[in-house]
Amino acid sequence: MRRRAWAGYLVALAVYVLAVFHRSSLGVAGIVAADRFGISAAQLSTFVMVQLLLYVLMQIPVGLLIDRFGARRVLFSGLTLMTVGQIGFAFADSYSTALAARLLVGIGDAMVFISVLRLVVAWFSGGRVPLLTQVTGLTGQLGAVAAAVPMTHALSGLGWTTTYLVAGGVGVLLAVALALVVHDAPDRVVVAGPKVSPADVVATLRAAWAEPGTRLGLWTHFSTQFGATVLALLWGYPFLVRGEGLSPAMAGALLTLLTVAAMVAGPLVGTFVARVPFHRSTLVLGILGAIVAAWTAVLAWPGSAPLWLLAVLVLVCGMGGPASMVAFDFARTFNPVERVGGATGIVNQGGFVASLIAVVVIGLVLDWRTPGGGSGYTPEAFRWAMATQYALWLFGGVQLWRYRRLTRRTLHARDPKAYARLRHPQSTAA
Repeated sequence: MRRRAWAGYLVALAVYVLAVFHRSSLGVAGIVAADRFGISAAQLSTFVMVQLLLYVLMQIPVGLLIDRFGARRVLFSGLTLMTVGQIGFAFADSYSTALAARLLVGIGDAMVFISVLRLVVAWFSGGRVPLLTQVTGLTGQLGAVAAAVPMTHALSGLGWTTTYLVAGGVGVLLAVALALVVHDAPDRVVVAGPKVSPADVVATLRAAWAEPGTRLGLWTHFSTQFGATVLALLWGYPFLVRGEGLSPAMAGALLTLLTVAAMVAGPLVGTFVARVPFHRSTLVLGILGAIVAAWTAVLAWPGSAPLWLLAVLVLVCGMGGPASMVAFDFARTFNPVERVGGATGIVNQGGFVASLIAVVVIGLVLDWRTPGGGSGYTPEAFRWAMATQYALWLFGGVQLWRYRRLTRRTLHARDPKAYARLRHPQSTAA
């Protein structure tokens, strides 16, 4: 039984790593894609915009699909859609065809992570679930690492079509392994559930939204996640190469450092949250302030920023991912068990909505500030474009501060004992 559990988990985990790779694979291919399809920065942004929008819109429906049809079926469907999309992207020779292919990748990607977590809950004891959840998230970042430096070399050595075709081919192999090894539960291949009433879904989401702690989580995710996402998915590589004058290899290495920073910071942030939960929002605000400060130093630097400062920038931005994960702890803490799923779905949309806005606005500003259009982005154009992130940081930071205060006041008035346990966990039974 133990071998079956680990074998199924490792195959499902490999699917998630591949999903993160597919999600991030355009990050170092942005300039090549702009030239291949003859598109503007705004059109290039649309690739990521569609992908992120679908991810946001699919979160709650995917959860319902898993409840109804089982994680194995949903995971297999997601892998199939990603594989077809990536193979289609390999052969795409027009903007519309490429966009349709990325649409399939986005839908498939949205179906993977939640499915893997559901399999973890079904196959492992309760004590192992939190640890394996963290391991899943951290290991998935290996897909982003593979989409940085290795993808850069593959594009230059193998070309567009072969590179994306090989990436799609990995999905075919994993589909076979998934069909043979992954089961929904130890005693059944597929575990299907009853239909969910739309009225029940609406009531749960309304109650979750009414809880200030849910909105604290939403604005935490909104404020801290989008910076790293924008760099990793699309604009980091062009910014470092065209905006800061780095070589393609060095830009890819810095994007790898972005992912490594997130993997290292994750356990540290998690330990802090477990030990001093009352000050979770303080930690988030501190990381947000560090991100803003690092970007300010880079954008204000006369000429190209030195390599050490760019390394500091990606290290600090990499911490934004773990900081955004604190948002889900807010959802768990301030909602009863029966509506944690709905609260998590609400929270998970925050960062992706901010990423959507940032990706599109940066593309529009690049087009506006690039003489003659095309992909010949200038350092000045990138300074203007990247500075648009300040609006999102300011808005999200104000909302975060607002709901931090409201959440604390509400909990203190509603349940003083729970407030005391949250503020001094080491001195209480909880």
